[in-house]
Formats: sequence, structure tokens, C-alpha cells
Amino acid sequence: MNLVFIDPKHKFYASELDLRFRILREPIGHTRDDVRFTFEDQSLHLVAVDKARVMGCVLFHPDDHGGGRLYQMAVHGALQGQGLGTQLVQHLETELKSRAVERVHLHARDVAVAFYERLGYRCVGNPFDEVGIVHYMMEKEL
Repeated sequence: MNLVFIDPKHKFYASELDLRFRILREPIGHTRDDVRFTFEDQSLHLVAVDKARVMGCVLFHPDDHGGGRLYQMAVHGALQGQGLGTQLVQHLETELKSRAVERVHLHARDVAVAFYERLGYRCVGNPFDEVGIVHYMMEKEL
């Protein structure tokens, strides 16, 4: 499995969008139009590729204060629970540190909180609804 940073012009971008739709949006009844964010062109896209197929991804959007938001973490269903998500987040964090990013925050679905806690993130504030699912704000200092 190769971990590769891409942008929306890259040949793997369409496959990244498809994975995000199938894993994150389709199960909750959203359409493909709900997958793309307006700030994706300014975000880092890290994908896990096996035989020219995107099997996992995670995105990061920087803010103006030395940090930013991790978002759209997705791993192909056949590979969930096998460590690919951990590899993606750790690889992204290594890159962020090299860019002097000091902190990361994210909105974790309730079922993903334990995953992020194992990676050193902590919940801040109260749970909230996002896309019809309970989420928690989480953060980590790099």
C-alpha cells in the first residue's frame, strides 16, 4: 500500500471522492453531490493506493493560526480495523509537523471517538449533530 499526497487535479482524486461517498455519505442517505467540500482545493489530500485503487484517505484543511482540521477520513470496508486508518493519520501528522502545524482538530462520529483517542486526540465540549449523526469535537497538539 502506497501513501500519496494528491490534489483535486490528480488522477486518483475521482477514486478518492468515490471512496468518501461509499463509506461516509451513501450509508446515511446523502448524494454524491454532498461529498465535495468548497475548500478542498486548499486542503491536503492523503490517499492509500493499492494497484491504482484508492483504499483509504484523509484530508486536512489549514487555518490561519498554526493548525487546522482533519476531515473526510475513510477506509475501504474490507480494510477497516487492520491499521490503515492509523497509518494514514500518523503519516499526515508527520507531514503536518514538517510544515510547522502545531495542532489538529476534527469532528469525530461517535463510533470513531475511541479510534482517535488511541491516536492521542481528546474530546472537547459537548456532542453535537452533524449530517444527522452525533459528533464530538476532538483535538491534538502536535
